[in-house]
Amino acid sequence: MARKKNISLDNKESCIRRQGTVNNCEDAYKNYHRSKFCKLRAMASTVDHHPHRKITAAENPKPITPAEIESEFSHHDASVARINNGSFGCCPASILAAQHRLYLAFLRQPDHFYFTHLFPAILRSRTLIQHLVNARHLDQISLVDNATTAAAIVLQHAAWSFREGRFRKGDAVLMLHYAYGAVKKSTEAYVARAGGNVVEVRLPFPVTSNDEIVSEFRKALERGKSHGRRVRLAVIDHVTSMPCVVIPVRELIQICREEGVDEVFVDAAHSIGCTDVDMEEIGADFYTSNLHKWFFCPPSIAFLYARKGSASELHHPVVSHEYGNGLPMESAWTGTRDYSAHLVVPEAVEFVNRFEGGIDGIKKRNHEGVVAMGEMLVKAWGTHLGCPPHMCCSMVMVGMPPCLGIGSDSDALKLRTHLRDAFGVEVPIYYRPPQEGEVGVVTGYARISYQVYNKVDDYYKFRDAVNQLVQNGFTCDLLD
Repeated sequence: MARKKNISLDNKESCIRRQGTVNNCEDAYKNYHRSKFCKLRAMASTVDHHPHRKITAAENPKPITPAEIESEFSHHDASVARINNGSFGCCPASILAAQHRLYLAFLRQPDHFYFTHLFPAILRSRTLIQHLVNARHLDQISLVDNATTAAAIVLQHAAWSFREGRFRKGDAVLMLHYAYGAVKKSTEAYVARAGGNVVEVRLPFPVTSNDEIVSEFRKALERGKSHGRRVRLAVIDHVTSMPCVVIPVRELIQICREEGVDEVFVDAAHSIGCTDVDMEEIGADFYTSNLHKWFFCPPSIAFLYARKGSASELHHPVVSHEYGNGLPMESAWTGTRDYSAHLVVPEAVEFVNRFEGGIDGIKKRNHEGVVAMGEMLVKAWGTHLGCPPHMCCSMVMVGMPPCLGIGSDSDALKLRTHLRDAFGVEVPIYYRPPQEGEVGVVTGYARISYQVYNKVDDYYKFRDAVNQLVQNGFTCDLLD
């Protein structure tokens, strides 16, 4: 637990009530929460939530049935083929009900909820996540709203390093060209304004091997180190968003260590529940992933991992009473708001363990499902996948027929809207400009997702909608 340096007046009054002493209120506060946290650690340790552990039939005697899965997601719009889990995720009805009960408990008696339930419940969620991602220490794990918030925390830290002279003005921060838009904006807002030089890694797409990514990463590192500069921070995606590709993060981090990069931040918004996540194996300084995308939590919740010793240097951008008490505590209370999404991680763990093989089984079936559906679509359209199957997770990029005339980002967005409005298909589309000399190439790629609620008919619906557009002689110009 992060060391408590100071406590608010309300917390002191709570200590007085619980411990019956005024003179040693701060120690009483620590002891009270320490005893609570120790009990929760003991409870959490009774079940091994390691991400690579298989759930046996004896532990899970009643695996979830197809009918139960359908019931858990019956709040989804049945008229829409939702093949875009990657954007907003999904949350089962049972977890939504648990969240609602917690929110009502707060509204029923907010003071009681705050003083007795909130912080121990947050600690239980953090403890479960620690086991899930194989972090060595509990204080390496903080809960935040989403990966965008986590990126702001890390990049704010980098900005202060430039401002206060720990990093030299003009030194480089490396990031992927396909980094998420909000992370690019945060880099501009924090790092560039503080004097850092942002160097982008130009990744190929479509991509055929990890070697292509590694090669471009090494080239960008050399550019970052030119003119006597140092690369202070590398921002690496674990799974890029658009286009979607699984990045060989362990290999890139090892290269960063060999080349003297000070710190590595992995933006893994899609990763937990979608690909393997192990903090000890990955070896990043900072790592974040959303739990509302692929781990069935309600929006929004993410964890931010900070390597031992680094968390004390990070601060939440929303400063509240816990400032200076360590990032886990700063993030646990940013002011009065609804924290219920942060408290249902235990229910999410219970939900995934209802499936054969737990979260590993879900990841395997989702990967196999999305590859099969992607290959079905490219066969129907005479196109290709954006990467080989081993470089995708529960999402894959599917080439769309060139005759659709996707000629800009605007065309891609208009076609996406048309598929939603006219056909009931929800899928994001990526525009890939043709390179010099390319003619008649695929310029539009759909990013399809596969989650436990999806059915084959969802992808047939998408296939048939595109086939109908092609047969009708449709082009994106007609949407102007």
